[in-house]
Amino acid sequence: MRLLSMIFLSLALTLSASFALADQWVNGYTRSDGTYVQGHYRSDSNGTVRDNFSYKGNTNPYTGEIGTNRYRDNPTSEYYNGGYNSRSGSSFGNSSGSGLNFDNNGTGLNYQNKNSYGWD
Repeated sequence: MRLLSMIFLSLALTLSASFALADQWVNGYTRSDGTYVQGHYRSDSNGTVRDNFSYKGNTNPYTGEIGTNRYRDNPTSEYYNGGYNSRSGSSFGNSSGSGLNFDNNGTGLNYQNKNSYGWD
C-alpha cells in the first residue's frame, strides 16, 4: 500500500510540475498608445498555436474563457489560409493559384480564377 501511495504522489508531483513549466507569467506593461495591459499567464512558446489558451476550442485554465482565435495567418493552425494577411507576395486561395494575390509591397491586387472552388 505504501508503494502505491508513493507512486501516486510521484506521478502527481511530476504532472503538476510539467503544467507549471508549460505556462509563463507576463508582467503588466503599457503599450505605445498608452493602453495598460494587465499581467497574465500565457502558454509556453513551443512552435505551435494549437495549444494556446486563445486557440478556438481551448479553455484558459486561469480564467475559464473558451478560445475563439483561429490564427488563420499561422501555418500550424488547422484554419491556416495561406498567410494572405502578411501582404508580402502572399495569396488567399489555394495552391493552384486561384484567389486574391498581393504583390511584394502589398499595393497591387489581382484576382485569379481557376474555378477550383466553383467561383465564376
